[in-house]
Amino acid sequence: MSQTPSAACCNTPPIVGQNYSAKGKYTTVDGLRTYQTGPAGAKKAILLIYDIFGFFPQTLQGADILATSDKDNDYQVFIPDFFEGNPADISWYPPDTDDKGKKLGNFFETTGAPPKAVARVPKLVDEIQKAHPEITTWGILGFCWGGKVTNLVSTEGSKFKAAAAAHPAMVDPADAPGVSIPFLMLPSKDEDEDAVSKWEAALKVPKKVQWFKNQIHGFMGARGDLSDPAVVADYEKGYQAVLTWFNQHL
Repeated sequence: MSQTPSAACCNTPPIVGQNYSAKGKYTTVDGLRTYQTGPAGAKKAILLIYDIFGFFPQTLQGADILATSDKDNDYQVFIPDFFEGNPADISWYPPDTDDKGKKLGNFFETTGAPPKAVARVPKLVDEIQKAHPEITTWGILGFCWGGKVTNLVSTEGSKFKAAAAAHPAMVDPADAPGVSIPFLMLPSKDEDEDAVSKWEAALKVPKKVQWFKNQIHGFMGARGDLSDPAVVADYEKGYQAVLTWFNQHL
């Protein structure tokens, strides 16, 4: 199932290419600095799991877009800092030298080990929910590394009603059978087509895979070059796809 979603639900603002001024604020949730954006009374919420580069302007702008661009729904959006102020350095990617490869490998084994984040997600949602009793339903969106985390927390008993992942890292078909909620995947040209195809085939839930084969891994997050009109067009299209998915399933 791979088709372009209708953007009828969405009215995304003009994309800011440089010097983006984030609209949200920072709070603390379960001891983690957390970016929070969107109308305070919104009844629907999205947990956004960033990529390994943390709070980049492109990611914060994406969160702000999600918060108010659906014509039918506003969302409160939360981005916890799982890396506690120590994200990976974007100069390490792509890992085209031994030194970069070692640094990235060490990051994934320590600070960025996905199971550490997976274990924290339920308590983070519970704490946010306690502080915001108006929230009645949750979606989750993950970028790159965050896509892996999203897949692993979208299982039976999940606190989320629907999930989405953009240019997900470490796609494993073995993760798919455990997914229990509707799932949207937006792979880039750098994702493994065979792995994605097998993952999609193994899903037992409503699903959509929409490829962005002209874009690099990370184009909706930290690695998106928003000075390039072609990237801006797909960046906007990607967020519209996520909004359409959540409009349908949350």
